[in-house]
Amino acid sequence: MNTILNLFSLLGSLAMFLYGMKIMSEGLEKFAGDRLRTVLASMTKNRVMGVLTGIFVTALIQSSSATTVMIVSFVNAGLMNLTQAIGVIMGANIGTTVTAWVISAIGFKINIAAFAIPLLAFGMPLIFSNNSKKKSIGEFIFGFSFLFMGLSFLQQAANNMNIGALVANMLAHVSGNSYWTILLFVLVGALVTMLVQASAATMAITLMLFDMNIPGFGFEQAAALAMGQNIGTTITAFMASLTANTQARRAALAHMFFNVFGVVIILPFFYPACDGVSWFVTHVMGADNNPLFKLSAFHTAFNIFNTLLLIWFVKQIEELVCKILPMKEQDEEYRLKYISAGLLSTAELSILEAQKEINSFAERCQRMYGFTKTLLDTDNEKDFMNLFSRIEKYEAITDRMEVEIANYLNQVSEGRLSSESKMEIQMMLRQISELESIGDSCFNIGRSLNRKREHGEESFTPQQHEHIVMMMSLVDQAFDEMVLKVEHPAQRKNINKSYNIEHEINNFRNQLKNQNVRDVENGKYSYQLGVYYVDLIAECEKVGDYILNVVEACLDTKGGSAHKDEE
Repeated sequence: MNTILNLFSLLGSLAMFLYGMKIMSEGLEKFAGDRLRTVLASMTKNRVMGVLTGIFVTALIQSSSATTVMIVSFVNAGLMNLTQAIGVIMGANIGTTVTAWVISAIGFKINIAAFAIPLLAFGMPLIFSNNSKKKSIGEFIFGFSFLFMGLSFLQQAANNMNIGALVANMLAHVSGNSYWTILLFVLVGALVTMLVQASAATMAITLMLFDMNIPGFGFEQAAALAMGQNIGTTITAFMASLTANTQARRAALAHMFFNVFGVVIILPFFYPACDGVSWFVTHVMGADNNPLFKLSAFHTAFNIFNTLLLIWFVKQIEELVCKILPMKEQDEEYRLKYISAGLLSTAELSILEAQKEINSFAERCQRMYGFTKTLLDTDNEKDFMNLFSRIEKYEAITDRMEVEIANYLNQVSEGRLSSESKMEIQMMLRQISELESIGDSCFNIGRSLNRKREHGEESFTPQQHEHIVMMMSLVDQAFDEMVLKVEHPAQRKNINKSYNIEHEINNFRNQLKNQNVRDVENGKYSYQLGVYYVDLIAECEKVGDYILNVVEACLDTKGGSAHKDEE
C-alpha cells in the first residue's frame, strides 16, 4: 500500500513541477504580451541575432518546447522564413539550459519549498487583480512556487521509494564505462523526454538522480541522459507541425536534424568532453563542491558547441530539409494557408496565425470580387460558365473559412489570454463574419448576371454598363483601403477615407436608382433589364457596407453596422 502511495506521490510531484512550469511560462508570456510577439515576428535576417533571440525568449519562458512550437507556428503563418527559424531554434537549445543552472544552484541545496509557500501570499492578491499585467505577475509567482514545491516533493517521494537503490540494482548488470551504455542512456533520455514532452522536467529528474550519488550513475551517465533529452524534446515541435504547411514541417525537421546531429558529433569525443567540462568547473569556476554544476555546464557547453559548429551551415541545413520535404506541386487555393485544426501553439501567439489567415481571407474576397467584374464583360458562354463556377466555388470557400477560423479562435480563447487578446479575438470574429458576407454578395452579383444571361435578356445599354463599371471602381477603392487596414495595423489610425468612399457609393447608388426609374418610364430599356441593373448596383453597395464593417472592426468601433444605412 505504501509503495502505491509513494508512486502516486512521485507522479503527483512531477505533475506539480510541470504545472508550475506551464503557469510560470504562460504568466511571463502574457506579461510580455505584444512585445514578445513583436520580437519573434519581426526577427532580423541576421542568424546571430536569431540565435540570441532564441536564447532570450527561451530563458524567459523557461521552455524550449514552447519556443520551438511558436517558431513552427510562425513559419506556418508566413511570419518567419526557414533561415530565421533555424537560428532561433539553435538559440532555444541554449536558452533551455538556464533551468538546469537554477535547479543546480538552489533546487536541492536549500529548502526552496519553505520559501515558495509564503511567496504564494504575495501572488494571491495579484491573481485576483483586474489589471492584466498584475494578474500575469501573480500567475508567474504561483508557477514559480509550484515548480520548486513540486521539485522538493519529487525529491522527497524519490527518497521514500528508495529510487536510488532501484536504479543502482538496474545498473548493476550494465557496464558503466562502455560506449554502448552511453548510447543506452542517450536513448532512455530521448524516450523519457518524448513521453513527458518537457526536457526541463527530464533534466530535473536527471539532476535529482545525479545528486543521490547512485552507484553506476555517475557524471558520464547523467550527461548521456542530458544529450538524449535534446533529441526527445524535438517531438513536441514535430507533432505540432504534422497538420501544418510544408515550410513549418521543414522547420520542425531542421530542429530534429540539428539536435540529432549534435549528439552524433559529440559521441566519439564524449569522454574527453566530460573530462574537459569537469576540469572547467573545478579549476575555472571553482565549483567542485557542487557536482550538479558539472552536469549543467555539460548541458550548456554541449548546446553552445553545436550552435557554434552548425550556425555556419544554416543554408546547407535549409537545403537538406527542402530536399527531404519538397514543396508539393498542387494548388493550395482551397485550403487555409496558415492555421489548421490540429495546430494550436501557445494561446497568445496563436492570434498572430489567425490574423495572417484573416489577411488572406480579405485578399481572397477582393480576388473574388475581381471575378465578378470580369464576368460582366464575358460574352463567350463557356468562359462565362467557367468563371461563374469559380465564383460559386469561392463562395463555398468563404463559408468554410469563416467556420474554420472561428473554430480556431474559439480554441485559442479557451487558453490563458490577457484581456487585450480577448478583445482582439472579438474583433477578429466580427471581421470574418463581415468577410463571409462580402463573399455572399459577390456570389449574388454573379448570380444576377447569370440569371440575366439564362433569361436571354438584352445587353445593358452603354450608359448602364458605364455606370456599373463606375460603381465597381468605387467598390474597388474600398477594397484597397480595407486590405491595407487589415494587413497593416499602423494604417488604422484614420479611416476617414473609407467613410468618404462609402458615402460616394451610397450617393451614387441613390442617384442611379432614381435615374433608372426615369429611364424605364421613358422607354430607354425594358423594366426587367432595369431590375437586373438595380440589383447589381444595390449588391455592389452592400459589398461596400460590409467592407466598411471590416474596417470598423479593425478599430473595434462600437457604432451600428454600416449596412443599416438608408436603402
